[in-house]
Amino acid sequence: MALLKIARMGHPVLRKVADPVPDPTAPEIRRLASDMIDTMLDAPGVGLAAPQVHESLRMIVFRVPALRSGGESVEPTVLINPVIEPLGDGLEHGMEGCLSIPELRGVVPRFARIRYRGVGLDGEPIEREASGFHARVIQHECDHLDGVLYIDRMTDLRYLAFTDEAHHITEALEQQEGRD
Repeated sequence: MALLKIARMGHPVLRKVADPVPDPTAPEIRRLASDMIDTMLDAPGVGLAAPQVHESLRMIVFRVPALRSGGESVEPTVLINPVIEPLGDGLEHGMEGCLSIPELRGVVPRFARIRYRGVGLDGEPIEREASGFHARVIQHECDHLDGVLYIDRMTDLRYLAFTDEAHHITEALEQQEGRD
């Protein structure tokens, strides 16, 4: 087990388009994936992209805790060379944070439903449909592979806050939804 250093906003690796992983079954990719999962869990986080640990490769790790997703649970998963396909035009606004932007949270629009595909460490295809929090995590992590941070997707910076103040934004959004 090795905990990796997480790149923070401002480091150029976070703004590069990552390179495809040529051999998902390579021992060094397996080792990187294991270290990324350990780092994600230690942080603690729900996702981590290879560029966030200074490796410009198209690889993400993620998990979906049941408490954050209305009951759906996905164990730590490795997805290599992922591709996302939106299923419809519907967007959902939700609060996001990022291990590379510590102490901040912001409201980000994301596709409500997606299909994603890639390969696992065994080289076998992975293809799933996701909605809600699961879809949000995948979209957030895949953005890192294209040099995009969640703040780039925000449509209103009034909804960016320090983590310990973010509940004010959540409350305001809930009140607004109640009026719509």
